[in-house]
Amino acid sequence: MFEALAGGIDVTWTMVLWLLAAGVLAGWIDAVVGGGGLIQLPALLLVPGMSPVQAVATNKIGSIAGTTASALTYLRKITPDRSATIPAAASAFLGAVLGAKLATLVPSEAFTPIILVALIGVGIFTVLNPSLGADATLRFGESSKRHHALSWLIGLVIGIYDGVLGPGTGSFLVIAFVSIIGFSFLQASATAKVINWATNFGALVYFIPDGQVVWLLGVIMAIGNVTGGVFGARTALARGSGFVRVIFVIVVSALILKLGFDVVSSLIH
Repeated sequence: MFEALAGGIDVTWTMVLWLLAAGVLAGWIDAVVGGGGLIQLPALLLVPGMSPVQAVATNKIGSIAGTTASALTYLRKITPDRSATIPAAASAFLGAVLGAKLATLVPSEAFTPIILVALIGVGIFTVLNPSLGADATLRFGESSKRHHALSWLIGLVIGIYDGVLGPGTGSFLVIAFVSIIGFSFLQASATAKVINWATNFGALVYFIPDGQVVWLLGVIMAIGNVTGGVFGARTALARGSGFVRVIFVIVVSALILKLGFDVVSSLIH
């Protein structure tokens, strides 16, 4: 039974402790602004004997637990814009199922340069617009067709990305809802948690029947994620949009460095 849950991987106490710590930190970052996969996925990839697809699938177990905890914490204080959140979550679910299927067919290296360029653009755009996301200023009315259509499109595109890879999904959701829809950073972060839950669930709909999840490591990550997620959401609510914006810039910068290193390493080898 234990061996089945471990997926044939030799689990040590050292491994348990570092994955638990990675889960806590990832949960905190994810709850504030997204991007916890920057910590969590590489930690899983360090596990001896784990394939990249298993790491992506197992990462979703920890992530869905953390986003559930942080989303519930946010929703106690913030009422989401249902006209944007519901269509985006529905399309993100479908996108994630499709993305999970692509994850088994397409090498992740093919996506890395594209994501790197997108993140650099997002980072520059955010830094050059210091007032961006300070307050909510909707670009279109809540009942307009464009408001709904753009929310649907955001969910679908980012949902596909989350199913394929994952790291940075929350950050992409936040900046999309801030810059395209007009949410504040705090409101966008709360909305991103609900949508990110849908993408994680969508990916697991494919990964679990396909037998890609290493359950023991997923549960360890989930415990850490829930702990970090609750504290992260409470921190963001207490500190406001300005704090979320600062953490956003830090996380995007870290993602750029990480992906840039991956691109350079692949070119060298």
